[in-house]
Amino acid sequence: MKKKRKKKRNKGFSKKQLENLILSIFKENPLKSLNYKQLSKILKIKELGVKILLNDVMISLAISGVLKEEKRGSFKLIQFTEKVIGVVNTSVNSGVYLDIEGIEEEVFVSKEYSLFSLKYDTVEVLIFNKSKGKLQGEITKVLERKKNTFVGLIQETNGFGFLITDSKIPFDVFIPKPQIKPSVIGKIVLVKVVNWDDSQKNPVGKIIKVIGNPKEHNTEIHSILYQYNLDPIFPKHVEKVADKIPLKIPNSEIKKRVDFRKTTTFTIDPVDAKDYDDALSVKKLKNGNWEIGVHIADVSYYVKENDIIDVEAADRSTSVYLVDRVVPMLPEILSNEICSLKSDVDRLCYSVILEMNEKSEIVFHQIKKTIIHSDKRFTYQDAQDIIDNKKGLFSDELLILDKISKKLREKRFSSGSINFDREEVKFILDKNNNPTDVFFKESIDTNHLIEEFMLLANKIVAKEIGFVKKGENPKTFVYRVHDKPDEQKINSLSNIIKKFGYSINQTSPKNLSNSLNLLLKDVKGKSESNMIETLTIRSMSKAIYTTNNIGHYGLNFNYYSHFTSPIRRYPDLIVHRLLEKYLNGGKSVENNKIEEICKYCSNKEKDASMAERDSIKYMQTKFLQDKIGNIFKGVISGVTEWGIYVELEKNKCEGLVRINSIKGDFYVFDKNTYSVIGRSTKNKYQLGDTVNIKIQNTDLDRKQIDFILV
Repeated sequence: MKKKRKKKRNKGFSKKQLENLILSIFKENPLKSLNYKQLSKILKIKELGVKILLNDVMISLAISGVLKEEKRGSFKLIQFTEKVIGVVNTSVNSGVYLDIEGIEEEVFVSKEYSLFSLKYDTVEVLIFNKSKGKLQGEITKVLERKKNTFVGLIQETNGFGFLITDSKIPFDVFIPKPQIKPSVIGKIVLVKVVNWDDSQKNPVGKIIKVIGNPKEHNTEIHSILYQYNLDPIFPKHVEKVADKIPLKIPNSEIKKRVDFRKTTTFTIDPVDAKDYDDALSVKKLKNGNWEIGVHIADVSYYVKENDIIDVEAADRSTSVYLVDRVVPMLPEILSNEICSLKSDVDRLCYSVILEMNEKSEIVFHQIKKTIIHSDKRFTYQDAQDIIDNKKGLFSDELLILDKISKKLREKRFSSGSINFDREEVKFILDKNNNPTDVFFKESIDTNHLIEEFMLLANKIVAKEIGFVKKGENPKTFVYRVHDKPDEQKINSLSNIIKKFGYSINQTSPKNLSNSLNLLLKDVKGKSESNMIETLTIRSMSKAIYTTNNIGHYGLNFNYYSHFTSPIRRYPDLIVHRLLEKYLNGGKSVENNKIEEICKYCSNKEKDASMAERDSIKYMQTKFLQDKIGNIFKGVISGVTEWGIYVELEKNKCEGLVRINSIKGDFYVFDKNTYSVIGRSTKNKYQLGDTVNIKIQNTDLDRKQIDFILV
């Protein structure tokens, strides 16, 4: 009876019915090539005559331009849609997710059709109808690859080599036989991809550096740096040139500068700092006002445009601050010695000199090349103790700076500047760089004191060039800008904080900034504080360098630049050079060249930030290695389709609870509520919830900690 029913149904297919069935299958599988045998299997057709008719209909659809014959007898749906440009925002083992302008929803491209694309790559993509509830696509071309070097472990199979990359890269890199020598097998290496041919299963790479043995501390830290194209070692020829720079300042140069060597001057820095790029001088004027000098190391005197050191600094763009070390932008002879504003030595500076009254109002300012002689190197705590006790070395000067800075800070926040004053987690390391404990570093008044005067100097310098008087032409300059927050992200933040009883006012930019300040103040000291502070920062746009001044939303400044750290930030060095040129009457430089530098520096800043974050994750994993099985309380800090991230209250370490490890139900990710929900029980784990976890596993190679709920 069964066979008869099937036969009758198959004989009953008309050509039009088959056409509709074929198209429905291809629309469900828009990326696949199918032949008549595969279609027959999907449609459960067994009769030979109908199978032949299937093939005829596909040929007909190909002739009419609906299908395309990929290879003999195998067809694929032609999509009647324009190709669009997208940027990869996430790379996972199954494929990539894309952001496409004008489309709110992410587009998923499976690994098979991703052309080895990775996070931040710009791609050309065809978008298909929704499948399994999400938009899907096929990448037809990678327009710009952001990454072509990779770090990983070399494994050998039958004389061939493969670079086994970290979990963020969903493919291995093939290494041809001639490169596979005993000296590289089992080593961590840096590889450059020389062939991205998507017809192959893997990209083809060339070994450019052997980093070291797995699990050795220096190898792991250097791996993090190389992964983000950050070189931990200075080229020898650059260091040789730096070593030849004379320490003595010529009298001819001193005569060109304003001499502050007899004015009380000091630095205030972290206890472990070596590169002091700013100092403050204080002098009481006869009219009762105060002259305050914000003195910044004059790196531009020693590093000339396009010389060997400048080219290296431009390439590095920024110093990188990892948990256990600093990788400087400049050779150490410059960053820690010649340009560092150490006490008891003369140093060349570029200075913003302010005349201020005790109401913290600026009566007059000037920007001058100077020479200083720092009288004292204070740590933040040293200076704070003197201010608190109202006695000690330079107590009068420190007290007036403290008084003025507090008024500056109060004015800044009342005018709409947002107060992101986050608790910083620091590791205590033993002599072998193993983390033995963590502590929370909080900002004290002297941190704020330095911050306010640096912000003020940056603001003044930006306005000096950026403010265009009537009849003048604007000059190309480097601005540090911060756009208004993304409305969608602010709406998401608003929905999350409602759960905790908070709200934000979005009726105007100023009301939003004021309510964000109130929110950040209200959550201080509460279990949800770090999570809400993190989400608030994520809802903000990213600050970048550009020649197009749109102002700085977070600070509520119309003009803002980076002038105060040329030892560790290349844009500051460019600002010093442009400032000198323009203040001496020079013409505006070419915009395109400076904008190109701005984009590059913004990207390198992002790379450095990612490396810093990975070094923290590495240390967190190391710190919890001997605590497997221990139970901790934590807060859910992230929710994804693969699990929930939990940040431990005691030490701020973060780990993953995999969704398939949550017992008692089948849990599904709900992106609208930032939660995972049990299909049967409706039990919910949501962002911000407090949970108890047990440490299940630590993986140093992946810098990953696995938790299970208890």
